[in-house]
Amino acid sequence: MRRTAILAVIVLSGIGLAAAARQPAPGGQAGQAGGRGPQGPNVAEIQKVRDNLYVLAGGGGNTAAFVRADGVTLVDTKLANWGPAIMEKLRTVTDKPVTMIINTHTHGDHVGSNEFFDTRVEIVTHENTRANMEKMEALKGKANAMLDRTFKDRLTLGRGAEQIDLYYFGAGHTNGDALVVFPALRLLHMGDLFPGKQAPFVDATNGGSGVAYPDTLAKATQTIRNVDTVIPGHSTPMTWADLIEFTEFNREFLAGARAARQAGRTPEQAAAELKLPAKFSAYTMTRAPANMTVIYNELGR
Repeated sequence: MRRTAILAVIVLSGIGLAAAARQPAPGGQAGQAGGRGPQGPNVAEIQKVRDNLYVLAGGGGNTAAFVRADGVTLVDTKLANWGPAIMEKLRTVTDKPVTMIINTHTHGDHVGSNEFFDTRVEIVTHENTRANMEKMEALKGKANAMLDRTFKDRLTLGRGAEQIDLYYFGAGHTNGDALVVFPALRLLHMGDLFPGKQAPFVDATNGGSGVAYPDTLAKATQTIRNVDTVIPGHSTPMTWADLIEFTEFNREFLAGARAARQAGRTPEQAAAELKLPAKFSAYTMTRAPANMTVIYNELGR
């Protein structure tokens, strides 16, 4: 089902934006980035990455806006109630309607504002993400926030300069992480499979896997070609070399977990005693103890 956003007349205030599209859901994320009421705060910034592709930061995961001839494709929609803020920033670079949303995975800071957009906006993601989203309490009864189209391993949307390639390589952050490639722009949106230079969140509840994580990343880097710029889920745009390094980080982390478990260490001890190569010294390790626990649980099955 193709859906086109009702955005012909948009006032750059929160009220005008909400009137031009669907009203955001009540009860937004309290305390998120200086919220200012039910229509949400402004997006922190909009960054031009290519002539027709922008990254909108703030309100959860990075949103990419790909401006095509007939409309805008968004990758992820942030937390609930951030739809007006997305549109406010988008209107500073284009007056074209949003015609498609691609969700990289199931989490609320990436799918939360799907419902803001008109029912004719097509929503696309991996088949496992659809199943995960159907279990989300926040989306119960919100059919317009759900997916219209899914894929299993690969899907190509459009062609030529406007082509978008979607890939799935296996479990990692969740069991439905979609990688979004813009071939003509030599650009890849990774969602939270590559959140930034940090120990990632492995969401075992939604099928994530600390054991499979390095292999999933390796399949991506071995399969995808001709990409220079990578948009992480929660950081500034990075390079292909950064993604290769992140893949190596997760390989080293898994190796450390295996060795610690074999030596009889607890997950907490394994995280505290983990020694990684110096090139990973700047990585944030907040999630290391939780990831050790996830990996230990997987290895013990």
